[in-house]
Amino acid sequence: MTATPQATEATETAPTIVLVGHGMVGQRFLEALAERGLTATHRVVVLCEEPRPAYDRVALTSYFSGRSPDELSMTDMEFIDDHGIELYVGDPAVSVDREARKVTARSGEVFEYDTLVLATGSYPFVPPVPNKDATGCFVYRTIEDLLAIEEYAKNATVGAVVGGGLLGLEAAGALKGLGLTSHIVEFAPRLMPVQVDDGGGAALLRTIEEMGLSVHTGVGTQEVVVDETGAVTGMKLSDGSELATDLVVFSAGVRPRDQLARDCGLTVGERGGITVDEQCRTVADPHVFAIGECALAADGRVYGLVAPGYEQAETAAATIAADEASFTGADLSTKLKLLGVDVASFGDAHGTAEDCLDVVYSDSRAGLYKKLVIGRDGTLLGGILVGDADAYGTLRALTGSVPPISPESLVLPAGAGSGPQLGPSALPDEAVICSCHNVSKGAIRGAVTEHSCTTVPEVKKCTKAGTGCGSCVKVLGQLVTAELEASGVEVDKGLCGCFPQTREELYEIVLALRINSYQDLLDRYGRDGARGGDGCETCKPAIASIIASLAPTIGASGYVLDGEQAALQDSNDHFLANLQKNGSYSVVPRIPGGEITPEGLITIGEIARDFGLYTKITGGQRIDMFGARVEQLPLIWMRLVDAGFESGHAYGKALRTVKSCVGQTWCRYGVQDSVRMAIDLELRYRGLRSPHKLKSAVSGCARECAEAQSKDFGVIATVGGWNLYVGGNGGATPRHADLLAQDLSDAELVRLIDRFLMFYIRTADRLERTSTWLERIPGGLDHVREVVVEDSLGICAELESLMAAHVANYADEWATTINNPDKLARFVSFVNAPDTPDPIVGFVPERDQVKPDLPLLSIGMRTTESTANLLEGSAQR
Repeated sequence: MTATPQATEATETAPTIVLVGHGMVGQRFLEALAERGLTATHRVVVLCEEPRPAYDRVALTSYFSGRSPDELSMTDMEFIDDHGIELYVGDPAVSVDREARKVTARSGEVFEYDTLVLATGSYPFVPPVPNKDATGCFVYRTIEDLLAIEEYAKNATVGAVVGGGLLGLEAAGALKGLGLTSHIVEFAPRLMPVQVDDGGGAALLRTIEEMGLSVHTGVGTQEVVVDETGAVTGMKLSDGSELATDLVVFSAGVRPRDQLARDCGLTVGERGGITVDEQCRTVADPHVFAIGECALAADGRVYGLVAPGYEQAETAAATIAADEASFTGADLSTKLKLLGVDVASFGDAHGTAEDCLDVVYSDSRAGLYKKLVIGRDGTLLGGILVGDADAYGTLRALTGSVPPISPESLVLPAGAGSGPQLGPSALPDEAVICSCHNVSKGAIRGAVTEHSCTTVPEVKKCTKAGTGCGSCVKVLGQLVTAELEASGVEVDKGLCGCFPQTREELYEIVLALRINSYQDLLDRYGRDGARGGDGCETCKPAIASIIASLAPTIGASGYVLDGEQAALQDSNDHFLANLQKNGSYSVVPRIPGGEITPEGLITIGEIARDFGLYTKITGGQRIDMFGARVEQLPLIWMRLVDAGFESGHAYGKALRTVKSCVGQTWCRYGVQDSVRMAIDLELRYRGLRSPHKLKSAVSGCARECAEAQSKDFGVIATVGGWNLYVGGNGGATPRHADLLAQDLSDAELVRLIDRFLMFYIRTADRLERTSTWLERIPGGLDHVREVVVEDSLGICAELESLMAAHVANYADEWATTINNPDKLARFVSFVNAPDTPDPIVGFVPERDQVKPDLPLLSIGMRTTESTANLLEGSAQR
């Protein structure tokens, strides 16, 4: 990849294009050259400053989530070779002689050019504060920056990020992920001041602070404090306060890298940026182009987003090919997931247009903020979405038009009184779906109707839609399906390549025919090419879940490690515990309703102490023990079972917890015994296998301390009984639960929950939460109410019978396993050496507990003789 390329005699006589810089925009420029056949008629030379070819800088932070530098790469070396591109890695341009049309690289090699394209990008702005270059100060821009931060963080405990913009929040999340206490210092009065307004900033602030990050807005950094060795020890802020920190990351914006252009006499803007015309050709020299973050576009802007850079790359390539093209400006809409929070802005997000109006929905408790800017004539001008940006693709495409439904319907979440929802099918053909590559809805439809594309990957390849930031992929899929159906093409809605039926259809087949074997179902109802085979990783756990949820009724074993069932399970179910990032497991005993005795607490504490486990109180009112080796799991379970505990099913697609407040027993506001009801519900539905995990809560009064309205099924006490809410979700896509029934007695409540859960299990898709299911199922909440409350389909007796069978046949999986010597044999790291622990599962101390030794893990993955002693030492620990 980094070998020095050689020019051939043929290429040396061809016109030469020299590209300076090989980032995302530079790579897109090369692709655009190839698409126009210019790589066949020109010699193309690329001078790349970084030690690696172009990579996905937008997804840079995903390195800390496990993506390797190679996985971040955007450079297909086959493409480089096939098109004869000469790529010089780690050898940047240092000077340009425009009169002689020559570029000199750092290696000393000189390249003559006919056309020079500058794609030098930007550099991080570091505020001119004392000690800004001290040991422990970093910027957050390249993979090398991340590697340096990762290494330095090993000996740090606190980190601070200067800048609360897009990259600053990602950097703060990365520091937190590295185990540091993280602070964000932002000079503006709110986070992400460019993208969101005060309301959006407040919602974002609340969510981020709940994640454990400390935010300091409205203050600037005055000085970096260092010790006698020159290493960072803190920061002085503009409000007079001091912040103790071991590491500082500057993420206070970027500036165009235009020094090379300045040195060779090209015109640059007053605030930086190489001045170009609408063809991206520099105004000072027709033989030189500038694209991406180093360019000052014809509209007077320097664009820091990748989508405008791609447009500039395509414009420059088209101009070089003598095609008509221009870049006069770009859509600055953005959608990102920052620290797990969706944030999006589009159009006139801050409402600068005259006489515009705002339509706002805000739920600070759920971290939701949605604002639409509407013109007096009803035109959608722009908006801001925080916490839930699912509608971004549709809303951005509607910007500049009058939406066919009311603005209120566009911002209210499902279940909060919203009217009809607007899908992508309502968009006009000229609406831009993919802003990264400027692909319209009409182009996507054309890919289906004119180019015979039938899948999203095929449409991506045909149009490039969805291959940039990825925020449009959901809308893309909906459009492809809608267009296929409109064209009369039968859309394959089968579960996977093995089964042509949906999960719901397979559930009905298993129930009606009492099929209790995956292999039997595959052989009888699988696709022709799948029958007699082994199935796939999509259908095996899905069918295993169906069989487990119907086990007592169809005559199957409800024990997931029994016989054929054991081979169908996901990795977590396979060992009845949650696999963690270093190969160890976590153990979560059930604590019904969050109620636990002092003796129970002591037992858990003693087990954690004796096995050296990390303990954490979860959001579901349980205690999680991390760091168990696979061979330790049965030993831990034995002690828990002896003390009266059982599996909490944290590893399975099943009921997790039923949270509760203390209710009327202790609380002066409580009107019902919420703890008792939570315990009854958790013990009734424990072990119930379903398409996805299930969470519940019971609040003892309307003050809602247990947060029941953010659960799959939630219960709130009233003076007259209980109100039942369904379809809530507090995760990555929050949804307020809907009221299904009110003022229920204990018996009525349980009966309706029985029906609701079994109807969900019967009709939901694979890995579909109740929140998504309730919005997808025809008729939505009204239909569900008709079925489970009014028995419109006449199936309630069957639903109740199925639940009764589950309750009567429940058995604890941990207890079943420790009493079966044959099953215990699977709990080893190495089958051929059952007494040998996995040597790469190691730990290091942190805050009087332990955490995974990730450097050891990476060493173990590339074990050599030089690391043998280190691995042996870890195994002993």
